[in-house]
Amino acid sequence: MSKPDALLVDVAALVESGRSNQMALTVVAGGAVITGRLAPEAVWRQRVSEVLADSASLGDFSAMFTTAAPEEGPPTYLHFHVARILQGPVGIPETGGMYRVAIEDVSAWTMGDFSYSDH
Repeated sequence: MSKPDALLVDVAALVESGRSNQMALTVVAGGAVITGRLAPEAVWRQRVSEVLADSASLGDFSAMFTTAAPEEGPPTYLHFHVARILQGPVGIPETGGMYRVAIEDVSAWTMGDFSYSDH
């Protein structure tokens, strides 16, 4: 098990404090480059729940995202919204997605998000 980057944990803790959901971050996790904005976990869970609730086939999963108790201690996950996985010059999905990434799985990171081109 790798030791999470203490500075990245501090960034996540500041986001979790509710002070901002505008922190742009790019990480490498499991070989994938993910770029987007961080959100507090509660905000992220609520948004995922709303998306699932609007789906005819996935609505039953909606409640599980609103019933979790907050974890004690420092954050162990980054919660991205308006995020994309970069694949060459393209960002997937085009409209941005909701990703949860274990901080211990992050092998590299930088502040800011990467631009991409669909052309």
